[in-house]
Amino acid sequence: MQRDLDKKIWFFTVAIMAVGLVALYSATYDNVRVTQKIFYDQLLCAGLGIGIMYVLGKVDYRRFYDIAYGFYILNVILLLLVLIMGRHALGATRWIQFGGISFQPSELAKLALILALGRYFSNLKPMLSFGFRSKVQSVFYHFLWPLGMTVFMMLLIFKQPDLGTSLLLLGMFVVMVFVSGIDYKIIGAFLGLGVVLSPFAWLILKDYQKDRLLVFLNPNIDPLGAGYTIIQSKIAIGSGQLFGKGWLAGTQNQLNFLPERHTDFIFSVIGEEWGLVGTIFMLILYFALIMTSMQVASQVKDRFGTIVTVGIVSIFSLQVVINIGMVMGMFPIVGLTLPFVSYGRSSFLVFAVMMGFLLNLSKKRTVF
Repeated sequence: MQRDLDKKIWFFTVAIMAVGLVALYSATYDNVRVTQKIFYDQLLCAGLGIGIMYVLGKVDYRRFYDIAYGFYILNVILLLLVLIMGRHALGATRWIQFGGISFQPSELAKLALILALGRYFSNLKPMLSFGFRSKVQSVFYHFLWPLGMTVFMMLLIFKQPDLGTSLLLLGMFVVMVFVSGIDYKIIGAFLGLGVVLSPFAWLILKDYQKDRLLVFLNPNIDPLGAGYTIIQSKIAIGSGQLFGKGWLAGTQNQLNFLPERHTDFIFSVIGEEWGLVGTIFMLILYFALIMTSMQVASQVKDRFGTIVTVGIVSIFSLQVVINIGMVMGMFPIVGLTLPFVSYGRSSFLVFAVMMGFLLNLSKKRTVF
């Protein structure tokens, strides 16, 4: 069973990478906006990512526990440096550049927060149910303190601005705190408060973020501006029909009607060129990898490993669902990549680290 889990993680991850590379080649083929250098860059990342997975699969995963808090602090420092000296591009300041290499600390923040929360929750004792003071202390330590860790990182990322990743971290936190054993009433109260306060979030959104929400409700209110990309994306996916137009034959893609098709909207390329059959195949690969990862979480007898695995599965699943829903017009555009498929070195390598952690956990059955 152990080797079966290893093989499944390897197979589904590499298969998704391969599909992504094929789609990215098409997205950059004869592209007037981006050169095909991006494809070879992603190909190099795939090789490096596979190497990272192999190495981390051999390293004792308890080292993740040892570095969790230090890694969190380091990432907070990097996020602060982004705001001070980060590289500005595409209307946001999200990158730090060292030499000729740039990366996004916000991508690294996903892993840093998962590890920090995993270590924190794994050390908590069961919540006390007697005495008002004990209950207040339990709520603070079991919920408010880890919430503060999450919100602090979210605010630094939101400031860049990056609304999508901020909300992704919040969703991941809710899942992790749920499996940590906290009283469900507290989670329910938190979610209820969030629903009540959500209308006030409109006041802190930037103009382009408000435009995206309005366009989500009705793309035709600005068909040549904020609504252009989602309209072209839906045309591309719909025109693929059952079997697609064929590789390198998508008109929305090859005629440059679809912006950002090598990053956030690469699923539109898959839909246009491979049709419904291709997109279902893509979804099956993601679903299989997610279910295999959940098998790892259910079989590991280590609390830290279980909670971190659930955190990885939650953020991976949420990002897949949100990205695909976004390009199909089911969710607002929030700028999240499709894991292992969209172009992006930071995102690709961070998810490779996560898969390496899962490979390592699939070999462990001892209590820590």
